[in-house]
Amino acid sequence: DNTLEARSLRIANEPFISTTARGGFFSGTISGLRELWGRRGLLVMLVRREIAAKYKDSSLGIVWSLMRPIAQLAIYYFAIGVILGAQRLVPDFAIFVFIGLTMWTLFADVITTSTVSITNNAGIVKKVRLPNEVFPLAATGSALFAFGAQLVVLVIALIVFGRVPTGPDLLLAPLAFLLMLTFGTAIGIVLSALNVGMRDIQHIVEVAVVILFWASPIVYSYTYVDKAIGGTWLAELYLANPATIAIVAMQKALWVSGSTATGDLAQTFPEHLELRLLIMLAISVVLLWLAQRIMSRMSADFAQEL
Repeated sequence: DNTLEARSLRIANEPFISTTARGGFFSGTISGLRELWGRRGLLVMLVRREIAAKYKDSSLGIVWSLMRPIAQLAIYYFAIGVILGAQRLVPDFAIFVFIGLTMWTLFADVITTSTVSITNNAGIVKKVRLPNEVFPLAATGSALFAFGAQLVVLVIALIVFGRVPTGPDLLLAPLAFLLMLTFGTAIGIVLSALNVGMRDIQHIVEVAVVILFWASPIVYSYTYVDKAIGGTWLAELYLANPATIAIVAMQKALWVSGSTATGDLAQTFPEHLELRLLIMLAISVVLLWLAQRIMSRMSADFAQEL
């Protein structure tokens, strides 16, 4: 068959492309980024597919992405704010909680969906050669879509309650967002690669997300932490989590009442928060680079392991 012979000849004339990491640990970064950029169209398509899959056959669509944080807000506000009395010590407790939930949902969605992103796309990985980073990045893009919807609700709430933030602290908001996004993406890429060979990773992540939720000041103010362990090594260990720094920085940027309250309602924030934020952001950028190199090194065996 002439068609089959022509196809075989064309394949034979194609240059050999190695599936292993290109270049050294440092030099391979440029080629890896160039390859990712060349697949940007695929990345956009995968993000759209992830979003469409979430709301497939759903009459409410994107509204469902708001239901979980709103339900959590209602539960925590009633259980911790009203029953336990936190709202008497934390000004504008509902806004405070929603800021934390919005940031945490972004981090948790990026981590959990990225971890299973490669195994969920095993059919593509086994058949097509492509930079496997696109799968956790697509999961991150889908999480960003949901975050955007929640952020709109948060901004509307700030306007309705007359708590629109102003002043220099507002500049912390984009930095806090970038820190949470960069750190979460870096961890998600590494976890997605590890989960290919060790499927227990995805279950460990589910448990870790629950633990880390309570290890961050989302439903309780950092003021309680400062009063309990402030000035000790435990406080520094608590603040060593980039997600915690991102959440606290976003609270300082948007939680107007918490930053201006005095007397019994006065709230405290970590010392040198701005410096901690910048250092954590720089570290997260390095972690993101390391995550890409780790993925590049491990991806050669994905097709066989899957």
